[in-house]
Amino acid sequence: MTKWRYCLKYALLGILTLSIVLTQSSLLLAQSTEKETHIQQAELLTQVGRKQLNQGQAAEALDSWQQATKIYHQIKDAEGVSGSLINQNFALQKLGLHSQACEKLVEALKLNNWNCNPTILELTEYEKSQLIAAIHQLKITPISLLGLQSMGQVLRLVGKLNESELILEKTLLFAKQTPSKEISDILLSLANTKQSIYQRARDEYKWIEEPVFRETIVDSIPQKAQESLNIYQLLVDRTSSPQEIKLQAQLNRLNLLLDFDEWLTDKPKLVNTRTKVNQQIQPLVDIILQNSSVFYQLSPEQSIQAQLKFAKSLSKTQNQSLQSVAVQYTTSALEIAKNINNQLLKSKSLGALGKLNPYESQTYFEEALSLAQSINHADVAYEWQQQLGNLFQKQGKSKRAIQAYGAAIDSITQVRDNLLHSNLDAQFFFYEKVEPVYRNYMRLLIAEQYPNFERKVIKANQQLQLAQLEDYLKCGKLDLIALDKIDNLTGASAIIHIIDLDSTIQVFAQFPDSSIRHHSVESRLVKNHVNALLSILQNKSLVSSGEELIIPHSQALYKQLIEPFKKSLPSNGTLVFILDKSFQSLPMSILHDGKDYLFQHYSSSETLGSKVRQPKALPQEHSNALIGGISTFAPSFYDPDATPGLQPLPDVEIEIAEVKKQTNSSVDLLNKEFNTKRLSQELSKKNFNILHITTHAQFSSIPRRTGFLTWNELVNITRFGTLLKRQAQIYQDAIELLVLSACQTNCQG
Repeated sequence: MTKWRYCLKYALLGILTLSIVLTQSSLLLAQSTEKETHIQQAELLTQVGRKQLNQGQAAEALDSWQQATKIYHQIKDAEGVSGSLINQNFALQKLGLHSQACEKLVEALKLNNWNCNPTILELTEYEKSQLIAAIHQLKITPISLLGLQSMGQVLRLVGKLNESELILEKTLLFAKQTPSKEISDILLSLANTKQSIYQRARDEYKWIEEPVFRETIVDSIPQKAQESLNIYQLLVDRTSSPQEIKLQAQLNRLNLLLDFDEWLTDKPKLVNTRTKVNQQIQPLVDIILQNSSVFYQLSPEQSIQAQLKFAKSLSKTQNQSLQSVAVQYTTSALEIAKNINNQLLKSKSLGALGKLNPYESQTYFEEALSLAQSINHADVAYEWQQQLGNLFQKQGKSKRAIQAYGAAIDSITQVRDNLLHSNLDAQFFFYEKVEPVYRNYMRLLIAEQYPNFERKVIKANQQLQLAQLEDYLKCGKLDLIALDKIDNLTGASAIIHIIDLDSTIQVFAQFPDSSIRHHSVESRLVKNHVNALLSILQNKSLVSSGEELIIPHSQALYKQLIEPFKKSLPSNGTLVFILDKSFQSLPMSILHDGKDYLFQHYSSSETLGSKVRQPKALPQEHSNALIGGISTFAPSFYDPDATPGLQPLPDVEIEIAEVKKQTNSSVDLLNKEFNTKRLSQELSKKNFNILHITTHAQFSSIPRRTGFLTWNELVNITRFGTLLKRQAQIYQDAIELLVLSACQTNCQG
């Protein structure tokens, strides 16, 4: 009996064990089946997204890939998450949201704390080493290589060109070590970044004022152009390069050769370089024409863009017979755009035809504008509005030209508000395309004495100055208000706007009773005096040369700019100057009326634009100040970007003591204590509403040379902005009063 009990016991245990095993297997099988289902769903969404993107439905593709990402997160498929985030980046790029695309890639590649914001500064050695270290920590797979290449591309589009170049060079190195990996597309991306670096240097050369740095740039531009040209040629010569890659390399190389040739036009020292560049243009055009069938092997969208790019290049050549060929390619692009019903590409094709067909240009531009507006593409619409403005102006239809330019300015404002100015591919180059819109508009308003033209010109100039500042800082939209809207400025004697419209200088004075006075001066009567005065003021021998050099020029400027308003001005008070171009470097208070300097009767303030942040009252009992200064020789005086020959400032310690007396509480940093690290730490530790700095500062058209000196280095404008933003993120109340008590070049200026 006992034996049977044991047998029954073990039999039941066996059955129970088998049941458990079968149950667990069923659960594992169910889980496996469920995971397979999720994977299939994610893969299907990925395929749908690709199809949507190819059909121009970027927003829909983004949604599909976002759903795929959620599924991959749910089943904890890390590689699937990375791949779908990289896909999201492609959709975001199509939507023009390049900073967001960059953030997706940072997440996909796990590049922690990487900043995707546009910048105008080069990488520091420390930042470069940090980026290289982060890249080398990646596990190199096909997905991570794709992510790195995409990161290099998108960083170019947000203007982080040095980072783009570094990442693409590393990606190329990794790809060469990966068996069977085709590197042509990486080489193309790298060549495009190097071309953008050349373009940035070329543009800097246009607006940099300092002769020494212009010479430095002019020497480096040919090298930067040649680096890009060499890679494009390498792609063409490689037998393994796909035909579509070769075509893109040829088109980009042709565009660069033409641009470089134009830049070399007035450079006598580089005449041999220009000859070599010029000799390459026509042979390259012939090669592209001989292989024109490749245009139609591309996807419809790529074919349209390639043909438009080629047509634009053909129109720039000196060979007039190629103009008709340019029309043929543009017409072909338009037909393809119609076939795929892509409104944006139809608009671009029609606008391109307008530029190539002067007798029908108005019809083409108006149709192109209508299409761009129908799909809310202000970044394309503004160009056709500008073209219509130029056309109407040539035809003598001033009122229509004014309306077209005004509409273009509205479109530009809309684009700025959406931060699309950081997109280099869709970007209008500010000094070539945007600035002329404002200045042509203002010229016409004044010439036609358009109704209420004074206020319209002041408003347009205000918008131009703000757009210039935002473009310079790459900081996005600034939160500013008009000067004449600030109650505390109602006591100002006048707000004086000086606007440089090339052949004339336009001066407008706004008075407390809201009246406006205006007069115009021929530039030749003013500019020579401005340039001479700036040269005298910036000369190191100013102190010993005396004021006899200054007075003739400052009297001439007073006579032309201020004297026409003299009867409307009180004998003393406050003058606020809104200055343009070279006037921005001129201290207006030293203008001389023949008896006295302006500063002897008026306090004055100068600004780049007629908008500022809304000021707030700051009671002394609520004043918390961070005070810094340098009173002796410091290592920063020898910073490579600092002005040579700096001397210690006088009375720094006295000034710091006086500021401390006028505040409720303060932290003061003098000399060695006033270093960049300590400044950053103090800003993070306490909520200061006053920042008072007494040190050397300098202002340059080169952003990295604009800033102030701490004990150890020059803190440029962008880095200083980062410090202030960090402080504002930690504390709710931002700094209300920033005082930079500074001298430049032995306390001159």
